[in-house]
Amino acid sequence: MSPRPRKVTDDDVFAAAYRAINRLGPWDLTLAEIAGEAGVTAGALVQRFGSKRELLLALSAGAAASAGELIRGLQATHRSPLAALRAYVECMASLAASPDALARNLAYLQIDLTDPEFRRHLFVQAQATRAGLHALLESGLARGELVAGTNPGRLARTIEALVGGSMLTWALYREGTAVRWMLDDLEAVLAPYLVKRRAPRRGRKAGNRSR
Repeated sequence: MSPRPRKVTDDDVFAAAYRAINRLGPWDLTLAEIAGEAGVTAGALVQRFGSKRELLLALSAGAAASAGELIRGLQATHRSPLAALRAYVECMASLAASPDALARNLAYLQIDLTDPEFRRHLFVQAQATRAGLHALLESGLARGELVAGTNPGRLARTIEALVGGSMLTWALYREGTAVRWMLDDLEAVLAPYLVKRRAPRRGRKAGNRSR
C-alpha cells in the first residue's frame, strides 16, 4: 500500500510563499507559483485562503505576531547584547542579497505601506522590532557595554532608521556587500556610545624583575 501523502500545513504554505516571494516580485507572484512551491494545487489554496491577497495577509499577520522572536532568539544565542544587535543587522542585510532582491522586497514594502490592512500588520511588526532593539540596548547598558547615560529608546529608534537607510544607500553605491556596508554604518552609530576597553598591561617577565 502506498503511504498516505503528508498533509500540507498552513506553515508549509507560508514557507512556500516566502520562497516564491524571494524569487518573484509582486507583479509575478501568483497562487500557482506558491502552490507549486508547496506541492499543492492553486485550487487547494483558494479553498483554504480564498485568494492570493488573503494568503499574503495571513502571512503578514504571522510575521507581525512573531516579530519579537527573531531578536529574542539572537540574544539567547550570542555572547553579548551588542553581538546580538550586530547579528540582527546581518539578518536584515539578507533582504539585500543583491540589488534585484532588494528591489523586489521594496516592491512588497510599497504594498505594505499603501494598503491599510497590510500596513496594520507592518506597524505591529515595527513596534515589536523597536521594542526588541530597545531591550538589547538596555541589556548592553546594564552589562557595561554602553556608556552611562546612553538613552536606549532614542538609540533604538536611530538604529531602526539606520537599517533601512543603510540598505538603500548600499543599493545606490553598491560598494562591497550589503552586510559589510550596513555593519560599517552600525559601528559608526554605536561608536560614541561604546565603553572603551583598556588593553591589559603586559606583566614583567620573571627573569627581568628589578632587584
